[in-house]
Amino acid sequence: MKMNLFVCSLLIGGVCVASVACGSKKSAEVAEQPAEVVKPTVTTAVVNIQDVDMQSVFMGNVEGYAVNNITPQQPRRITRVLVDVGDRVSAGQKVAELDNSSLAQAKAQYENAKASFERSDELYKFGGESKAAWESIKTQYEVAKLTYENLLENTTLVSPISGVITARNYDNGDMVGSQPIFVVQQISPAKVMINVSENLYSYLKKGMPVSIELDALPEQTFEGKIYRITPSIDAATHTFPVEIIIPNGKEQIKPGMYARVTMKYGTRSNVVVPDRAVVKMLGSGDRFIYVYKADGTVSYQKVELGRRMQDKYEILSGIADGDEVVVTGQAALKDGMAVERAN
Repeated sequence: MKMNLFVCSLLIGGVCVASVACGSKKSAEVAEQPAEVVKPTVTTAVVNIQDVDMQSVFMGNVEGYAVNNITPQQPRRITRVLVDVGDRVSAGQKVAELDNSSLAQAKAQYENAKASFERSDELYKFGGESKAAWESIKTQYEVAKLTYENLLENTTLVSPISGVITARNYDNGDMVGSQPIFVVQQISPAKVMINVSENLYSYLKKGMPVSIELDALPEQTFEGKIYRITPSIDAATHTFPVEIIIPNGKEQIKPGMYARVTMKYGTRSNVVVPDRAVVKMLGSGDRFIYVYKADGTVSYQKVELGRRMQDKYEILSGIADGDEVVVTGQAALKDGMAVERAN
């Protein structure tokens, strides 16, 4: 009986050892199998060369086509102001009257000098007046006439241009000082002054059409033309002034409005990519794109951006025509990594 128990114990122990050995072998086989690599999933798009408009946007302020400061030649007291800010005036229209106390005296002196010259002139024609005396009287007459005309012109002030009064600096009874009494601006047409980068100098031509957008008049685009190109470049800023003329028949465009001027100066052919494909490198201003390769990997490509066109970018360098670029899933990518293409 004891012998049988001993044999059973040996048999059971052998089975257990065998089970442990089998389990250890299976664990080793599992450990030897490599873990399956999970590839990042991306979507891609094939990009091509397209014609891209060459254009630039410049900022400026609307100004009157012509601006005139109305002021007398000498300090005078204002008798009556005839117009106010915002009033529209015509060329030659009276805008102010000044003290005329000295005008009457100047007029009397002018009339006396004129009568003396007319008598002297008649005598000189028949030899009754010497040339020296005639010339002296003539000079006195011309000085008196000039003085009177100058006072007359500076007693009743008129607008030299048609436009809108944009500034008034004095009231009735004020003595005119260093500032003009009025500023009048011709706003039909209006103009915008902008500063353009010197690398665009050769592209611009007088008469070239441009489009203008104004913050004060949203959802409207106005057409203008280049009127004047300054023939010199500022050495400090490397820019040159350009004057844009805008038709303003309805006079809805006002001086001082903020303007954005868009210039188009031809086309060029470059690769165009979806804006989602462009990734910014952290800590720098560099931009890059992942290009999908035939072997299922992606390649990191640094790119130079051109124009942004709604949801697309023009690429100046770094990407070739026909490249397949990653447009989603870039966050988990590294250069040379194998990926799963969803599309």
